[in-house]
This record gives sequence, C-alpha cells and structure tokens, in this order.
Amino acid sequence: MGKITSKFVCSECGYETAKWLGKCPGCSAWSTLVEESRERKKRAPGSRTIAAVPLNSIADNEISRFSTGMGEWDRVLGGGIVPGSLILLGGDPGIGKSTLLLQAADFLARKGKRVLYLSGEESLKQIRLRSIRLGIASDEILLLNEQDIDLLPGYVEELDPDLLIIDSIQSVFSKNISSIPGSVSQLRECTARIMDIAKKMEKAVVLVGHVTKDGALAGPKVLEHMVDVVVYFEGEKNFSFRILRGVKNRFGSTDEIGLLEMSGQGLVEVLDPSYIFLSRNQEDTTGSAIVASFEGSRTLLIEIQALVSPAGSGYAKRMASGIDQNRLALIIAVLEKRRGYNLSLHDVYLKVTGGMFLKDPSVDLGIAAAIISSYLECPLPINTVFSGELSLSGQIRAIPFLDLRLKEVEKMGYKRVVIPARAEKTGAYQSNLELIEINNIDDLIAAVMEG
Repeated sequence: MGKITSKFVCSECGYETAKWLGKCPGCSAWSTLVEESRERKKRAPGSRTIAAVPLNSIADNEISRFSTGMGEWDRVLGGGIVPGSLILLGGDPGIGKSTLLLQAADFLARKGKRVLYLSGEESLKQIRLRSIRLGIASDEILLLNEQDIDLLPGYVEELDPDLLIIDSIQSVFSKNISSIPGSVSQLRECTARIMDIAKKMEKAVVLVGHVTKDGALAGPKVLEHMVDVVVYFEGEKNFSFRILRGVKNRFGSTDEIGLLEMSGQGLVEVLDPSYIFLSRNQEDTTGSAIVASFEGSRTLLIEIQALVSPAGSGYAKRMASGIDQNRLALIIAVLEKRRGYNLSLHDVYLKVTGGMFLKDPSVDLGIAAAIISSYLECPLPINTVFSGELSLSGQIRAIPFLDLRLKEVEKMGYKRVVIPARAEKTGAYQSNLELIEINNIDDLIAAVMEG
C-alpha cells in the first residue's frame, strides 16, 4: 500500500504548501488554502514501461485530420481534429458548447466514426431531448453518464471511439484525490489521466471547461499548458452570433477565429462574416468608422462607433466595449497632445459592433477617426475604410497583410481606404480602390474630414 500524503492547495491559483496559511503567497487571496490528501504509489526500482525509439523511425507523413463538419471550427483547429490531440473548449454557461459538440458528433457518426459522449452534468434524457431538437439520431453516438475518471480507460478499450467528449472536466473526479470534483487537484489529476489516454491510445479528446466571471477558464493555469488546443466559445446572449477563438494550438495558428450563428436548428456557419459587423449608416451619421481588422488568417470589416459628449461634474468618463480601455485612453491622450482637442472635458464612449473584441493595432486609425468625427460633429465618408496603427507621436505606422485587407474591402463594395504612407504593397493584389496615404493625424483631418 502506498503512502498517504497531504498538502494545502489554493483554490484560486493552485499554489501548494505543506502547511496551512491564511493568505495565499501566490495570489494574495485569503482563506483559499484547502487540505488535500492522496495515496502515493511506489514503483519497483528499475522498472520501465516505455521503450525509446529512434527519431528517424517515426513516419514523417502528414498528420491525418478529420473534419468536425463545420468549416469555421476546422479553421480554428488548424484544419480539423488530430487523432491523439487533447482539446479544451471553454465558454459561458448556455453559450452552446454542448450543442456544438453534439452537432460535430452527428457529422462524425454519419461519416462512419464512433463518438463516446461522457456527460458528468446532464442526464442521458437531457442529451436525448437536445438531439431531438437538433434532429440528431445515430447509433454511433454512445452516451455515458459517469463521473469516475478511473473507469474511463476500460470504456475506451471496450468501445474504441474515434472521438471522446467529456462534458465537463469540472464534473469528473478521481478516487485517488480526496477533494471534491472541480477542485484544483482534481482538475490536474483528471486532465493528466485523460491526456494519458489520448496520447497512448491515439484518441482525440474534447474537454468542456467552465469559465470564471472574468471570462477565463476555471482552474489552474497549468490546465491550459497540459492540453494541445485551447478554444474559447464566446458571444453575447443578446446576439445570435457566436465566436470560436483559438488561443493555443500545437497543430495550427493561434488567434484564429470562427464565426457561427445560433438558430432553431442549432449552430450554422456564417459565410459572409463582415456583414454581421456592418450597418449601412446614413450620410449624416457622426462618430462611425469602418476598420479592416486582421483576425487570425482572415480580414473582417467592422464598424466602430464613438460618442463624445460634454462631461458633467467630476472626472470625464472613458468607457469601451470591444477594445481594451487602456488603449482607448492612449488614443485620447494622443489626440489631446498632438491636435489640441480638449477631450479631458468630454466623456468618450466607444463600442465595437457585433460583440467582437479587437486586438489588431491597425484599428487605431479607425478609433481615432470615429472620436474626431463625433467631437467635431463631422460625418465620415460612408464608403471609406480606415486601417493604420497610431503611434504616441501622432504618426501613422505601417501595417502587415495590406493586400488581404484591400481584397476584403473591395469585396464589400467600399471605394476608398485610408492607409499609412509607408505601408508595404507587395503587388499580389491589384485593386481599383482609391488609396489615401497619410503620415499623421493632421493628414487624416486634411485628407478625409476637411477634404
């Protein structure tokens, strides 16, 4: 029998210590250290279970992937699901994670593959009700209502599925850990057991993970380091559109996004994503600018709206939806310093339409243009797109992937694009767009708003 050891683990950050402390040294949270015990099993001295193999003996052919049935999800995964990979799918409650996985399971089942759906939260009847609503009926989708992760290897060997879905990682547990399901130790132990199954048995596994109120995956950060792919399923409940955002991918590019729409028949792909972020405004609308943002491997045209109004008593307000608020404050500071706009006496509100969160630096120019338009009560041309990074000196810096941005702009029917004067043009795409090249904020005013 192995030796039973105990330790104290922080439920917030996963910090471990041999004794109890009132304040966690890792995250400075109070009363978060919980005692956990486990049995440590000893291995016989000198025993080996895995043999080393020469590097050249491993086949160098391309890794085979299989599709999920949704091109947008395949895009985020890097072309499809890789056998033996461990995928972590996180999202808010009710966003549609289970619906997405059940639709993928139905597609694979119709292609002759077997899917094992382990549910630790919902009953089998609840899953069946969802499948009836989605019109899914297949004998190749096997449902399992089990929370003990120690029994999972036996089920996998017996049923031999091509894809294993675990909904959710916070609901399963190992008997070797004394803490409750969802605790830091249980999450790490269960993920390690599942990863061992995925790698040794060459089974693709999708884990569903809960998120905290801050939007991050619940549990220790080491959970994201253990898996191969991390995908966030995002979206506002007031909108029907959903965004799949890849933040880690060992088999493809990161920061890739996929766009889906929730309908009565489940999730469907959005074929023309730029249309959902644009609204055809009237000519006299102020504070509205269109930007060409490069997200993952695609260009999206997104509308940015700004409202500048006189501030009341106290400090001026700065509120942003869809970009980092510190980024908004930086752009406002540049406009105040370089153009002399007295924005310190005005409230500034900024919104990115469609529920997107933009990180691309090239949208700085559109944000500045929208703020200036609202401040001066001067409408921007409706057929113009802005793309450029704003420096602290007021200069407009060059941006990458210009050809891809111009191609999307022309596809959407716009006529003019405001770009940095030093933007690199590869000549790969010859457009009929009118390119307005500017060097600084002064050029923006002269070329667009006063021209």
